Amino acid sequence: MIGVAVLGYGTVGSGVYEVLKLNADSIKRKAGEELKVLNVLDLRNFPGDEVENVLTHDYEDILNNDDIKIIAEVMGGVEPAFTFSKKALMKGKSVVTSNKALVAAHGPELMKIAKENNANYLFEASCGGGIPIIRPLCVSLTADKINSIKGILNGTTNFILTKMTEEGKDFNEVLKTAQSLGYAEADPTADIEGHDPCRKIAILSSLAFGKTVDFNKIYTEGITKITDKDINYGKKLNSVIKLIGSSNKIGDSISAMVAPFLFNEKHPLASVNNAFNAIFVNGNMSGDTMYYGSGAGKLPTASAVVADIIDCALHLGKNVPIDWDCDSSMDVLPIDDVPVKALIRVAYEDIENAKKAVYDVFGTEVFIDLDEGDDEFAFIAENETEGSIKEKKEKLSSFAAVKEVRNMIRMEG
Repeated sequence: MIGVAVLGYGTVGSGVYEVLKLNADSIKRKAGEELKVLNVLDLRNFPGDEVENVLTHDYEDILNNDDIKIIAEVMGGVEPAFTFSKKALMKGKSVVTSNKALVAAHGPELMKIAKENNANYLFEASCGGGIPIIRPLCVSLTADKINSIKGILNGTTNFILTKMTEEGKDFNEVLKTAQSLGYAEADPTADIEGHDPCRKIAILSSLAFGKTVDFNKIYTEGITKITDKDINYGKKLNSVIKLIGSSNKIGDSISAMVAPFLFNEKHPLASVNNAFNAIFVNGNMSGDTMYYGSGAGKLPTASAVVADIIDCALHLGKNVPIDWDCDSSMDVLPIDDVPVKALIRVAYEDIENAKKAVYDVFGTEVFIDLDEGDDEFAFIAENETEGSIKEKKEKLSSFAAVKEVRNMIRMEG
């Protein structure tokens, strides 16, 4: 028997407990031994729940129990999860987690401590919920050099954008629906402002390119500025808007960002709707591969956590190498240097002179109108960098015929 502890009995923690119980026989066969939850840590009590039989409010009970070899940290947040994980690893206990905030902030340090103590720090569930992505990067694609990785990494924002596109509802209305259905938190900031996918793409980039990518250096833009007008322009171009975390190898550096992107409806990511996630990886040998599934949710995420627990059980006392140089950092290109193609919306005082101004600044004579009697049009800027577009938008705004540059949506390809 191998003892397991679960830190946090919330949505994911209760799911981990349930998976270990319901699938006990098959898990025992795969792990080679019975995996038994000896303790669950939570500040709350759960009267009538069988978890009360193993519940503790004191982390020291877990830390000092030599029968507990593996700990599932599913508390969320950086503290006390970091302190608890560090103490466990220093005692030679392996730790698995679904906590992307912790992995993005302290993953390299925790992996180093795990290695020093012949333990493991695994985090399959941190980036794609129930989608297998970290093992494919670390195992299946190890013969490849990864060129790029991009994906829909947040189910909340994908649900919102899907409903806005399919039902014509505005952002605030759909956000309330997402909250009522449990897809969005009462405070949805981490999702709708892009902070959640930012941490996920930082972790995936670190694994894809072998050096630590600092999430603080990744340009991040959420979906709060997306309107029905942006969506309707996309429809004119047979495209849909998705919030994307992306990372591309450019020489010895990477360009990385989180932002809304327009995808042609024929692109595989364009058909990923509602709360589903998908991650698109391009390797120099394998070409394009895509990983699709439930990016969150109690049992899908718990399944990924338990898969890591099984992996730890199979490697007790032995550290499993991960291709992530914890002592080196990957250079992230300044956002102004990143190549970009974008749809730009322009409000005008005088349409003809406004279009002439666009031609003078951006060199394009191709314009997109919605035929809705609006005071605006759009155009596509190509062969630009983020910096050059910023400068040209400012210049365009100085023309009397231009009322304002209303929005810019980046385009894939």
